[in-house]
Amino acid sequence: MPNRFYNAFDSEPLGGGRKRDYRTPFQMDRDRIIHAHAFRKLQSKTQVFLSGEYDFYRTRLTHSMEVAQIGRSICTWLLSRGAPLRADFHIDSDLVEAVCLAHDLGHPPFGHSGERTLQELMAKWGGFEGNAQTLHLLTETIHQNESGVRGMAPTRALLDGVLKYKKLFREFPAPPTNHFLYDPQERHRAFVFGDAAIPAELHAGEKLNALKSVECQIMDWADDAAYSLNDIVDGVKAGFLTVERIEAWAAREGIDAERQHWLDELFAAIRGDRLENVFSQKIGDFIKATRLRERKNFMSARTNRYRFELVVAPAAEREAAFYKKVANDIIFESPQLQQMEHKARRVLFDLWDSCWRNYVEPGPRVIRILPPRVGRLIDAETTPAAKARQICDWLAGLTDGMIVRTYQRLFDPQFGSIRDLS
Repeated sequence: MPNRFYNAFDSEPLGGGRKRDYRTPFQMDRDRIIHAHAFRKLQSKTQVFLSGEYDFYRTRLTHSMEVAQIGRSICTWLLSRGAPLRADFHIDSDLVEAVCLAHDLGHPPFGHSGERTLQELMAKWGGFEGNAQTLHLLTETIHQNESGVRGMAPTRALLDGVLKYKKLFREFPAPPTNHFLYDPQERHRAFVFGDAAIPAELHAGEKLNALKSVECQIMDWADDAAYSLNDIVDGVKAGFLTVERIEAWAAREGIDAERQHWLDELFAAIRGDRLENVFSQKIGDFIKATRLRERKNFMSARTNRYRFELVVAPAAEREAAFYKKVANDIIFESPQLQQMEHKARRVLFDLWDSCWRNYVEPGPRVIRILPPRVGRLIDAETTPAAKARQICDWLAGLTDGMIVRTYQRLFDPQFGSIRDLS
C-alpha cells in the first residue's frame, strides 16, 4: 500500500541517478548506512567511557542501534494513536531508522572530548561540528576509494532528518563552537529545502536551527531518551554513579519534590539491582510521551515532514534533562573523564601539528606520515582551509584504537608496527 505521507520531493536523491530496485528509497538509505565502513567504525568510538576499557557499556554503535529502536517504536506508537495517521498515511519507520543510525556518523574518536578539541583546531578553518560532519560524510566522503571520494546519494528526507542544525558557520555574529553547518554545505541546505528561499525572520537567533523535519524531531527525542537513561545505567555499572555520590550531588543542588521523586526511584533501582529493568520501562514511557500536531511554516505546504511536528510531554522532557544533568555533573566532570579530555587534546593536537608541518607548511624535509590515499587528498587541495578540512576528516574518521596506535607509532620510541597503518 503506497504511503501518501511522502511524495517525490521527499524521496528525490541528492545528485539524482539512483537506481531503483525492490526496496523503497528509504530502505535503500538505511541499507547503505548499515553497510558503510563509517558505520562499522562506531563500534570502536567512545560514547561515554573510552572504547575498549570495559566490555559491557555502550559505544557509539550500540547507542545508535538503541536510538534506531526507539525511533521506530515512536513511529509505531504514533500510528497506533490514529488520526491524523493511518495505514496509508504515516511516518516511515525505515526512514526514521536510517536517520537514527546515521545521526552519530560524524562524531570523532574520544567522544565529546574529541569533538571539543577538533572544534578548537578548526576554529580558523570553518569549524568542526559532529552533526555537520555527519552531513559531510553522507554527501561527500562516506564511500572513499583511490579514484576519489563520493557520498551515498541520500534522499532529501534522509538528509533533512539528520540536520539538527541548519545555520551556517558564517551566519553567526561570532564564530560558534557548535550547532552549525559548514559554509560549503549551503548547497546541501538548499537541496533540503528544494531551493526555496528561507524567510528572513528564521535567520534571527536560533530559529533556523529549531526548524526540523518531523523525522529529525523523532531522532532527536529518541537520542535524548537513549543517552539520558543509558548514561546513568553505564555510570552505575562502571562505579562512577553510587548512591553516596548522587546524594552528595543532590545536597549541593537543592532538589524540588518532582526531582526528589525521580531520585527516590533511582536509589530504589540501584539498591534493588533493578536499574536496567526500571530504566527500560522508562524508555517505554518516553516513547508514549509523544504526539503529533499540525504546524505552518514555509515548507509545510510542500511536504508533510514540515506539516507535522512532534510534541513531547513537558514532564518527560524535564525528567530526561534531570538524568542528563546527573550524568554530566557526576560522570563527565569526574577526574577520570577529565583525564580522557586531557588525553584527547594531547593526542589530537600532536597529530594535527605533525600533519600540518608535513603536508601544509612543509620544511626542507617532508616525511609522509599519513596513509598514501589521505596524503594525496591533502596534496590535491589548493588552500590551507581545504587542506585543514582533509586533515580534520582523517582525524575524525579514526576510531579510539586507531588514533592511539597512530600516536604511539609517531611518538613512542618503543612502539612500532608497520602492519596496521590506517
